[in-house]
Amino acid sequence: MKLRSALTALTLLAAPAAVVLGGATGAIAAPSTAPSNGAAAVAVTKISHATATSMFSRSGITWSSSGGCSDRDNPTCTSFTQLNLATAEGAQTLKSATGCALNITGGTETGHASGTYSHWNGYKLDYAKSTCVTNYIKNTFTYIGPRGDGALQYQSGSGNIYADEGNHWDVLYYNCGGC
Repeated sequence: MKLRSALTALTLLAAPAAVVLGGATGAIAAPSTAPSNGAAAVAVTKISHATATSMFSRSGITWSSSGGCSDRDNPTCTSFTQLNLATAEGAQTLKSATGCALNITGGTETGHASGTYSHWNGYKLDYAKSTCVTNYIKNTFTYIGPRGDGALQYQSGSGNIYADEGNHWDVLYYNCGGC
């Protein structure tokens, strides 16, 4: 009986799932597929816009939007509603590691490309370009070639992907980057 319970528990842990559990900061859900970098699928903790802005403020990270708003359903806003905790922590890690001014220009609002590892699903942030941030990314991370849309990509040691979209950095966070 113990072996059967252990096997059932192991099967549940190994199986891709879309289990959602309520929590103080939001829902926890396991993605249905593993990241393309070969990392295993893990549970994701979602946070609120207020939690994210508090985290960013404490770290000296700024944010802006062309619409001057934070409505997730408005593409001219910059929203952090349903942002992954690891993504917010990844921004903090980047700020700490670079020492650069860091301004977020895109979060979880509508209007970005769709997909499992998308802005909407909480895995991505956009950063305004600066010489400081660009030099850090290009001199620290590994160039891995162009994305399908031509954006040049750099991968951190932890597996996160930094794509140069011309006027901003589009960053895909699989994890917090060593926080």
